[in-house]
Amino acid sequence: MDEEAKTPTCDLLDLPWEDVLVPHILCHLPLQHIVSLQRVSKQFHSLIQVYLANCRTFDLSPIGPSIPKEAFCSMLKDNKVLHSLSLLNCSDWVTDKELLPVIGQNQHLQRVDMSGCAWLTRHSLVAVALTCTHLQHLGLAHCEWVDSLSLRSLAEHCGGLESIDLTACRQLKDDAICYLAKKCVKLRSLSLAVNANITDESVEEVAKNCRGLEQLDLTGCLRVRNQSIKTLAEYCPKLRSLKVNHCHNVTESSLDPLRKRNVVIDVEPPLQRALVLLQDVLGFAPFINLQI
Repeated sequence: MDEEAKTPTCDLLDLPWEDVLVPHILCHLPLQHIVSLQRVSKQFHSLIQVYLANCRTFDLSPIGPSIPKEAFCSMLKDNKVLHSLSLLNCSDWVTDKELLPVIGQNQHLQRVDMSGCAWLTRHSLVAVALTCTHLQHLGLAHCEWVDSLSLRSLAEHCGGLESIDLTACRQLKDDAICYLAKKCVKLRSLSLAVNANITDESVEEVAKNCRGLEQLDLTGCLRVRNQSIKTLAEYCPKLRSLKVNHCHNVTESSLDPLRKRNVVIDVEPPLQRALVLLQDVLGFAPFINLQI
């Protein structure tokens, strides 16, 4: 019993913080658990501050709506090594005031998602462009404040961009997208969905400059026509996914060559669509020999 009583105990906080706890344990915990740990004790609070100053990935999407903006500023005030930052679900509170200091001290960012952040302005995008020159992935979906000048700044300084989501960035027109395509030739994934300003000019410029393109979303681009889809098929041999739902001027004549290359397209061929409609009317699918 005496020997057992003398056996030294090892507390979690006795392990080396920066060599063990931060890189091998805390990095696997969800952010909401990290936030909760701060309230356990003063020592845990100090440990979490060390973790937050050294973390490479910061994803607010699970707790975005509930976190106070002051907490966001406090958590990242000492971090200068971020590689990935996600602000999904932070649209109710994040503004330039909170984001600009974080961007300004994290020039190593490679992935930033500001999708849906309605209270940001073009100043945040320009800051990303000027600071994060190694940026590879950017989410701007439903950021209607994105304009031509800020996107041009991004294209000018972030030539290594591989994916960008510009869904519902309705201020953008062909000139901005064409400039992006000429400067960011490494693009593999691009969304221009829900923008009635986009025409064949944008799609053709993207096709001719971004030969490694794998995914393109043109959902709801009403002015896109068959000609640009044919250009896409000619210049982008790596294309794997194309979305053209609600593109009423895009027909099977341009889509069929892509289907034969096994490109995943979000609209069914006319015959399949007719069969689905017939099934809805009749309640069953009639047998039709498709090989005739």
